[in-house]
Amino acid sequence: MRKRIIFAAIGAIVLAALIATPLLLVPGTPAAAPPPAEPIATDEQAATIAAMRPTRATARPVIAIVTWNQATELSDFFSAYGVLKRADVAEVTVVAEKPEPVQLYPGPKITPETTIADFDAAHPDGADYVVVPAMDPGTDQVIADWLVAQHAKGARIISICNGSRMLGFAGLLDGRRATGHWSAVAELRARHPTMTFVPDRRYVVDDGVATSTGITANIPIMLALVEAIGGRAVAERTAAELGVASWDARHRSSGFELTLEHKKTFIRNALTFWRRETVGIPLEAGVDEVALGLLVDAYARTNLASVVTVNPGGLPVRSRYGLLITPDRSSQTALLDQLLPPPQAEAPAQTLERALPVLAQRYDLPTARIVALVMEYPWAGGAQ
Repeated sequence: MRKRIIFAAIGAIVLAALIATPLLLVPGTPAAAPPPAEPIATDEQAATIAAMRPTRATARPVIAIVTWNQATELSDFFSAYGVLKRADVAEVTVVAEKPEPVQLYPGPKITPETTIADFDAAHPDGADYVVVPAMDPGTDQVIADWLVAQHAKGARIISICNGSRMLGFAGLLDGRRATGHWSAVAELRARHPTMTFVPDRRYVVDDGVATSTGITANIPIMLALVEAIGGRAVAERTAAELGVASWDARHRSSGFELTLEHKKTFIRNALTFWRRETVGIPLEAGVDEVALGLLVDAYARTNLASVVTVNPGGLPVRSRYGLLITPDRSSQTALLDQLLPPPQAEAPAQTLERALPVLAQRYDLPTARIVALVMEYPWAGGAQ
């Protein structure tokens, strides 16, 4: 009798939890959107651009985009590569620790153009710039030591999003003003107490080291770098082709905080496993790198879609600017719930702006808001 009472009580608790959980996770009213970020004062922006100018007198600076073979963030990498190659103001080289494919996350693999050792042999005086995408956990000692060595030779080090973790691990944030993705700021401040966090700026430059906020700050900071190297006119031309109106350091940090509604959406999407689907994105020769990175990232960040890049035969292709990319799967064998159109090459920086309303319609508005939050994108549609 006593066992039956205990089992009945346990059953009642479980049943109550099953009933209550959906009610607790019902979307509520989102917080009011903060006002748009204020433009940066002209003199401050000019000083930031000046701090990014090359330190050596050379017609074609050398830019190394460093990658970690095991895991490098897809959109961080593709946006940096696509913007810099499009601008054509420098020699851009993709560097990896090992002569092996680089696994991007989420997404396909790319073939690096050289290794750290070979780059050093070809450029004994070092790069002019080293761009550092996120490569979580950002604790590879070989890359950290190389960044320190490159900085000592005069290279400016520029991190994208959580690439700041690698800079911190290398000691390059100590004693400097810096920023980073909203989710990592507390960690950076705790691990690097001499670092001064700068709010309301999507990129910060201090003593040859530049840091930036979330994924969608990578295009503005790359355009700032283009302006520093090639001048304002080249940056304006590149921005117009990308579909970017401004690239100054404007940002509103208070617009990117993990609220209760965001947490509920994360949990709800994780629990409703029957809503999960596999989404295919075609990987075709000549694909625009910026558009590809943003589109894959947008769907992957929903926590409802497993994203795979596909093409016939699963064969490597050359992107718009010559990068060799290997898709996740062959389109003949991939089991897809949805195959998206190829990434749109026109105004590729607008990919996320185009994708978020589609995600809101396909999944729900709270999910689209989560994507904007994770990618640190100031989406006006998220306030509706």
